[in-house]
Amino acid sequence: MSAKEQSGGGTVEYIQHHLTNLCAGDCDPVTHKAASFWAWHLDTLFFSIALGALIVVVSWRLSLRLTAGVPGGFQNFVESLVEFVSGQVKDSFPGHNPLIAPMALTIFVWVWLMNFMDLIPVDLLPVIAGFFGIQYLKVVPTTDLSTTFALSLTVFILIVYYNIKVKGALGYLKMFLFHPFGKYLVPVNIVMTLIEELAKPLSLGLRLFGNLFAGELVFLLIALIGGTLAVGAAALFWLPLQVVLDLGWLIFHLLIITLQAFIFMVLTIVYLGMAHVSEH
Repeated sequence: MSAKEQSGGGTVEYIQHHLTNLCAGDCDPVTHKAASFWAWHLDTLFFSIALGALIVVVSWRLSLRLTAGVPGGFQNFVESLVEFVSGQVKDSFPGHNPLIAPMALTIFVWVWLMNFMDLIPVDLLPVIAGFFGIQYLKVVPTTDLSTTFALSLTVFILIVYYNIKVKGALGYLKMFLFHPFGKYLVPVNIVMTLIEELAKPLSLGLRLFGNLFAGELVFLLIALIGGTLAVGAAALFWLPLQVVLDLGWLIFHLLIITLQAFIFMVLTIVYLGMAHVSEH
């Protein structure tokens, strides 16, 4: 369903259509949304894996063409990006862990690429998919809570792992019992620390999802200008307005997707750094 075709189905139907994932497994036959845990968002999986594979292939090809002398433009860009991420790790992470910098770089690039899908015209890929009989296609993985929570839960598992590894099981337990108010308020400490720990994955996942979902919604509303209002002579006014608004929001949203990838990376470094401190 394109923006021009939505007038027959209504504005709400157009937006709902674009915000519905290609679902397989236990899906509601009417809404086409997941009905239980055993449902798969095939479009989210496809674009996430494809973008991850793109990172692997580009990195592999670049490793074969590395030059020790004067680097090419793309190699120079990648080296600058690596130095930037390494600087963030040095500033935010205490001690040394060989996993942190590569993971931070991977998170930043992968999240940015998934966010970048939001800049592709909202009707382009769904219309192409329609030629192949695919009725629903949601192309931005980070507008799917499944993606953002999967990323944040992976980080949370690492946080728990390094807390236990660095502090020991007993030390990690003491953090819940005696932080932040000492030994005289153990029940309060347990509740407060539990909330603090659970807030980490929740804040990571919800922040990324909320910002990208809102950005996608704005693009859909701008697309509707050309579908509902640009009729006849009115198109001379509404279509140029749509182009201006779309371009303006695209430039602004480019900053948003970069900032959100950066925030996710930095918070991951900070949270893992806290897990490496022997005394919380």
